[in-house]
Amino acid sequence: MQLINKRARVSLLLTGALILTLVAEPIANAAPTLAEVQAKVRILEEDATSAAEGAQAAKVKLDSLTRTLTGIKQKAAVQGQNVSALSKSLGAIAIDQYKNGGLSQSLELLFSSDPTLYLSAAGSLDALTRRKSIQLNKFEAAEQRLNATTLTVADKVALIAAAQKKYQAQARLAQSKLAEAEKILAQLKKEDRERLARLAEEQENADMVSSLAAAKGAKGVSGRAGVALKYALKQIGDRYVFGAAGLTTWDCSGLTMRAFQSSGVSLPHSSAAQFRYGKFIQRSSLKPGDLVFFGSPISHVGIYLGGGRMVHAPRSGSRVKVATMDMGRKKFRGGRRL
Repeated sequence: MQLINKRARVSLLLTGALILTLVAEPIANAAPTLAEVQAKVRILEEDATSAAEGAQAAKVKLDSLTRTLTGIKQKAAVQGQNVSALSKSLGAIAIDQYKNGGLSQSLELLFSSDPTLYLSAAGSLDALTRRKSIQLNKFEAAEQRLNATTLTVADKVALIAAAQKKYQAQARLAQSKLAEAEKILAQLKKEDRERLARLAEEQENADMVSSLAAAKGAKGVSGRAGVALKYALKQIGDRYVFGAAGLTTWDCSGLTMRAFQSSGVSLPHSSAAQFRYGKFIQRSSLKPGDLVFFGSPISHVGIYLGGGRMVHAPRSGSRVKVATMDMGRKKFRGGRRL
């Protein structure tokens, strides 16, 4: 009897587990809610923005390497001309020595009818030999420099190829993330897509109103930082576009680059590259006008406004705005004062 009861209990447990599995499976496979779709699209847009900033960093490095290579090639051309001139000089000395060398000095002295004239010629020959030795040393040194420069050119060409490859890969990654977001949206019903677009637009409009109000309250910041901050605040409402640096569309580092350019400070178009400029500032010591950086590796930059807020160009699908410094997955990395 006990065995039967045990079997019955096991049967009931198995039946219950089967029912739970059958009930849970439709839940697990249920279509995502609009909020879930919106969150996933937002993540993909942020990932695309990070990849785009990675592409900008690779582009800055590529441009720098290209300029360096141009200078090295110009140096190599000058060195090549120098080697060629020294080579011709050595050839002329060799010809002169061949013409005047003839017999050995001792034999010429033995057969010379005028030893005084010979001794004078011998002195000239020694001077010619010394000149050849000096020119030969110069030639060898110049040739070594040219060879070293040629190797440097080859090294820079390889680095440029690597930078180009990274730039292209990051650009493709950015586009693929956006394409993935578009694919997710395309799977929604038309009315759901329109609703999400409307909600996003309403949020951007609300952000612009609050941002403009924050901009009016931004006063008393002087110097280069003040000029840059005011410039950035004037761009509130402009759309974010990959690689854009004005005058009506921006990415994050394009906005900060132009803002500080207006105050006479030259910055590269890359958040990672901009992080190497100025003085490092802890979060607790930030002042309005400081650059603030996010991500690991660094993939976002804004300009600190005060009160834990910044003005920045956030991501694809958004606009320049004032926002808190809470960047979600992109952690704060530090500030820079220029």
